[in-house]
Amino acid sequence: MGLAKGGFSGLGLISIPLLCLVMPPVQAAAVMLPILIVQDAVSVWAYRKSFDRRNLMLLLPGSVVGIGLGWYFAARLSDAMVLLVVGLVAVGFVLINWRRKAVLQAAAQLKPSAPLGFFWGSVAGLTSFVAHAGGPPFQVYVLPQRLPPQRYAGTNTMFFAVTNLVKVGPYAALGQFSSGNLAVSGALFPIAIAATFAGVWLVRRIDASRFYTIVYALTFTVGLKLIWDGAFRLAGELALLQVPV
Repeated sequence: MGLAKGGFSGLGLISIPLLCLVMPPVQAAAVMLPILIVQDAVSVWAYRKSFDRRNLMLLLPGSVVGIGLGWYFAARLSDAMVLLVVGLVAVGFVLINWRRKAVLQAAAQLKPSAPLGFFWGSVAGLTSFVAHAGGPPFQVYVLPQRLPPQRYAGTNTMFFAVTNLVKVGPYAALGQFSSGNLAVSGALFPIAIAATFAGVWLVRRIDASRFYTIVYALTFTVGLKLIWDGAFRLAGELALLQVPV
């Protein structure tokens, strides 16, 4: 996540799949949320004068709805099913990036619209709640508008800063802001900050395309592992339900 904030945009998605290898998926997302909020505060200050208000007005209502759906399902689905969803999101993210040029060319004339903004905002809110992976839906809607780089970056920053704050209530209602989880967040925060500075330094010195290829391959592999684990656990849960009492 620190590398993503430091310039390698999109790499933050792998943080949740990696954490899901060692803890339940909802807990993993809750652990990362305080770190994201602190990092957002710095980004919001930096882009406070460069963002597209119309896009935010169209996207944010949908984001709130998507977060509500994520909260509803997270409270009712087993860890196995959420793990399966996180794996699918990770694999889907990589596939979307591999096909991004074709997607953008097909939607090159896209203009801001209320229906599309609400739809993609909802998808971004849902995937953001499950795995802090709202970037791809946001990009599918906003990138084809060809906003100036500063305005695009500012709109992205403001959208996810608000989205992350909205997620605080649902995660708290799920009981995920325990002292143990917050302690893990606190332990990871210095690493995230150091990685942010490392990202700023690395992005100027290494071949970005090769770096992305490696990380996307790793994300795809971890996603497949989570899909396998989630499906295997889900099959076990279903088998237990069929055992006669």
